[in-house]
Amino acid sequence: MAEEKKSKKKDPKEWRLEIDAERCKGCAFCVEFCPKDTLEMSDEFNSKGYHPPVIARPETCTYCDMCEMVCPEFAIWAASDTHKKSTHISDDFLRMDRMPHIWCPGCGIGTVVNCLTKALVDAGIDRDKTQIVSGIGCSGRVAGYVDVDSYHTTHGRAVAFATGLALADPEQKVIVVSGDGDLTAIGGNHFFHAARRNANMTVICINNFIYGMTGGQVAPTTPETAIAVTTPYGAYDAPFNLPFIAESCGAEYVSRWTTYHVRHLQNSIKAALGKKGFSFVEAISPCPTLYGRRNKLGDGLDSMKFYKEAAVRYKKKEHTTADADISFQDKILIGNFVDRDDRLSLLDAMDEQHKAKLGDKYAGWPIPG
Repeated sequence: MAEEKKSKKKDPKEWRLEIDAERCKGCAFCVEFCPKDTLEMSDEFNSKGYHPPVIARPETCTYCDMCEMVCPEFAIWAASDTHKKSTHISDDFLRMDRMPHIWCPGCGIGTVVNCLTKALVDAGIDRDKTQIVSGIGCSGRVAGYVDVDSYHTTHGRAVAFATGLALADPEQKVIVVSGDGDLTAIGGNHFFHAARRNANMTVICINNFIYGMTGGQVAPTTPETAIAVTTPYGAYDAPFNLPFIAESCGAEYVSRWTTYHVRHLQNSIKAALGKKGFSFVEAISPCPTLYGRRNKLGDGLDSMKFYKEAAVRYKKKEHTTADADISFQDKILIGNFVDRDDRLSLLDAMDEQHKAKLGDKYAGWPIPG
C-alpha cells in the first residue's frame, strides 16, 4: 500500500506551474491554501488592476493541484510536457472566448466549476452525453460558460427542465448547477418533487446565503440575524436546512462541503454523478460583495479561512442531517450524509409500473421506430 501511494506522487522534474496573470482577480486563494508555501502575491498589477500570484519558492512545490482546484479564475495550473498537460483542468470544459467571467473577485463559483470539471474527468463521463442546466442568478451563469450542451433556463425552472431532459434521453448525464435562491425559493417545488420522484439528475447547489445577482435580498438559506438589503436589521426567518430537506424528500445521495474543501467537494460530485436517481451536493461558497461586505465579514479569502475554522465533520454515529442547520457565523456541518441505492429512479419506477399493468404491450424507452 505504501508503494502504491508513493507511485502516485508527481515527479517535480516532469512538472511546472503556469500562471496566466491576466486571468487573476487577486483573491489570493492559491497563496493562502498552498500547503507548501510556494506562492506569494506580486507587488505588480495586471492590466485589470489586480495583484496576481508569483512562484516565489518553486523548489517547494509538489504539484498537488490544490492551487489549480481552488482558483476561481482558472488562472494557475500544473503543466507537464511528459504528461501532455498544458492548460488548466477546466479550460477544455469552458467557453474561453467568454472569459473573463462576471463573478466578483473572491466569489467561489469558479472554484465549484473546477471541482465539477475535475469530477467529470475523473468519472470518465462522455462530454457529448453531458447536459448542464442552470436557472437565473450568479450561479446560473455556469451554463453559459461551460463548453458542453448547456441550458440557461428561466428563474426557478432548472430542475423542471432537467427532469424533461432526463426522461427524454436516459443515456444523458443531466447536471443542474443552481444557486440557493433560484433552487429553493421560486424553484423549491421542483427541487422537492424531483427528489421525491427520484429523477435521474445531479443537483449542485452553490449556497452563498444571499440573492447575489439581483441586489442582495434575503434568501431561503440566509442565517437568522444576517443582514440583507431586504432585512437591514437582520434576517428573522428560519433558513432552510438543505441536506435535511433533500434526504427527507428521498434523495439517493446528499452531501455538503465548502469551497475550502475542494478535494472532498470534487470527490463528492464524482460520487453523485455515479448515482442513478436524484443526487444532491451543497457547496457553501463566499459572496464577498453582497453578503460578506454587508455583514462586515471581509473578503472572499476571509470567508475561506472561516470555512476552515468552522467546519465540523459529519459522523454517522453522532449526527443526522437534522443537525445540519447553519447559524450566522457558526459551525458548519460538512460531509457525505446520505448514500443509498434502495429506490427505483423515476424512469425505472414508471417502466416497472407500466410493465406490471400492460405487460408486452408496453414499449418503454426508446419508442420503437
